[in-house]
Amino acid sequence: MIKLTINGTEYPLDIAPDMPLLWAIRDHVNLTGTKFGCGMAQCGACTVHMDGNPIRSCVTPVSAAEGTEITTIEGISESAQGQAVQKTWKELEVVQCGFCQSGQIMSATALLTSNGSPTN
Repeated sequence: MIKLTINGTEYPLDIAPDMPLLWAIRDHVNLTGTKFGCGMAQCGACTVHMDGNPIRSCVTPVSAAEGTEITTIEGISESAQGQAVQKTWKELEVVQCGFCQSGQIMSATALLTSNGSPTN
């Protein structure tokens, strides 16, 4: 039994410890905002925060996430930075096809959390 805390809720899951976190989030917790892209941690569509740090969930085993706080795109609006990024995303009409935008929002939010005034 693996216990994951995702967006503040604990989920006891009967899954293999080597299952990628992405599939636990999507298939077992039913939060589908985090997307599968390349499966090699290159594209960023699967980005979530683990204890506030952006990680690629497609290559992170659930065993590495146990005992941490996972935040997905569904939970990002709980933070001031997440709210600001989502608001700006809409105002600037950043959305194109929308597939990878959740990973982009997660990465931008992590950046602004660690550095409130980034430059180039």
